[in-house]
Amino acid sequence: MTILTTGQTVPDFSAESTDGSLFSLAAQRGSVLVLFFYPRDNTPGCTRENQDFRDLKPEFDALGVQLYGISRDSLKSHARFCEKQALNFPLLSDESESVCTLFDVMREKNMYGKKVRGIERSTFLIGSEGELAAVWRKVNVEGHAAEVLEACRKLCSQ
Repeated sequence: MTILTTGQTVPDFSAESTDGSLFSLAAQRGSVLVLFFYPRDNTPGCTRENQDFRDLKPEFDALGVQLYGISRDSLKSHARFCEKQALNFPLLSDESESVCTLFDVMREKNMYGKKVRGIERSTFLIGSEGELAAVWRKVNVEGHAAEVLEACRKLCSQ
């Protein structure tokens, strides 16, 4: 498997979206995208991360940047999570892990002494021509959405 690197064109992929459409990366050409992978709906860190992006969405919108959260949760779980947290951007469902695999975010983790396979919290900034502009791996939730917003400001001012 090839690991995506900054500057590389991200291969097209599709995923079901809570907005009722089938998301396709190719259909987003011309827009800057933030795609953030998180482990699971309704867990403390993931809830906080989604809330932070939600709260900064007007600033992303002002730049013309599209926000998408993605996890392995079902669309049904995502819909409940969106409603409960008043999320103002779509969540993508990757139950098959195909998108997670493309972005190399699946990792073995240690949860309460047990080894489990799950998503490593990661964010990808994709430029308007489909190029990977920035990558954040092993994300610490605190201040992350603001850091991504700043990178978007720099990218959009070029």
